[in-house]
Amino acid sequence: MSSSTQSDDTRPFLVWQRISDWAQEHYRCRTFNKDEKIPTRPGLLYLVQRGAVRLVGNAQVSTAKPKASTSRVPLVAAEEAFLGFIGAGQPFEIVAQPPFTLQSFAHVDQTTIIWLYWNDLDTWPHFRREVLDAFRRQHQRKLLWLSTLGQRRTIDRLLGFLTLLIDEYGEPCEIGYYLPFPLTHAQIGSAIGSTRVTVTRLMGKLRQRSLIQSHGENLICIPYKEGRYSSSAKA
Repeated sequence: MSSSTQSDDTRPFLVWQRISDWAQEHYRCRTFNKDEKIPTRPGLLYLVQRGAVRLVGNAQVSTAKPKASTSRVPLVAAEEAFLGFIGAGQPFEIVAQPPFTLQSFAHVDQTTIIWLYWNDLDTWPHFRREVLDAFRRQHQRKLLWLSTLGQRRTIDRLLGFLTLLIDEYGEPCEIGYYLPFPLTHAQIGSAIGSTRVTVTRLMGKLRQRSLIQSHGENLICIPYKEGRYSSSAKA
């Protein structure tokens, strides 16, 4: 179910251990607490060694007409939008594209990040190919995400969004697969273009119809059920 687990299973352990040792020796490794911002810059490659990274973005938007003395329009930051997770064993980049900005945060305690220059991977050519393959898989997942966000009804977007997350990062439990990371209703709302109040209401409907359940400390679970990926619930 989890792509990060699959990556761990197929990665030669010695290669990953060598990269980890190299990062420690070159001070290219750092551990972050939950919700701590991860300092990043364009052009570097980041690897999640342990934990999970939360990606968020916002856009600079204009809120007023330009002053008479200048043609520049004042810009302010819009509300942050949740853009997804990067799990353990996976790479990520932060690309600057004004007026959009991207940021990364440790989503759980003890999230450990390694950073490299791309040419550092010349030392491990097989691992370089694995990183490129991981980015291709991430691109394919983003296309599925965009397809989900194109659904007209909010409840369809919600269920599709949760299904994609659990399909990628889910871990098995006695009733199905659950998302091992906590996720607030406000974060879900920002991801699917809705509000926290609406997400709370629709999550209740999905629970009533047994399309989702809670696992452990309010973690989201999709139970084993024929047609469990169907978004046939009506808002």
